[in-house]
Amino acid sequence: MNGPRYNEFIQSPKVRVIDEEGENLGVMFTREAIEQAAEVGLDLVEVSPNADPPVAKFLDVGKYKYEAQKKANLARKSQRTQEIKEIKMRPNIDDHDYDVKMKAIHKFIGEGDKVKVTLRFRGRELAHGQLGMQLLQRVQADTVETAKVEQHPRMEGRQMLMVLAPK
Repeated sequence: MNGPRYNEFIQSPKVRVIDEEGENLGVMFTREAIEQAAEVGLDLVEVSPNADPPVAKFLDVGKYKYEAQKKANLARKSQRTQEIKEIKMRPNIDDHDYDVKMKAIHKFIGEGDKVKVTLRFRGRELAHGQLGMQLLQRVQADTVETAKVEQHPRMEGRQMLMVLAPK
């Protein structure tokens, strides 16, 4: 059974009872409480089963489950997954192109995404790994207020990678 226990499904012999107006009726036998709830046309629903004794309330069980489902759906809707966005550069990138790429990086980090900066080397550029390293350190310096380095720059074949995450 999913959802809260109610009426005859409540296992404890005694419960602390709260009526439909939110008044505390004190601790009573579960059987008694179920009968009282039935008199007002409601169910006895366990709202906090881990308390000692458990707390039960006079509620309409169908309505209670519906409200709980609505709350769960709303929570799921407002949840956001963190994506990894990739920015590709070359070691001899020009200043203006660099600024455009940096604008994109700042936008992604502002949206709460991680950014993977990929530096691609071609041909003779591979002999000048230090140029790529300087470029990635410049990226790191430019994003120091908004992002932290999750993976420091490292070579992988013909590419140098670095991952930035929002602070």
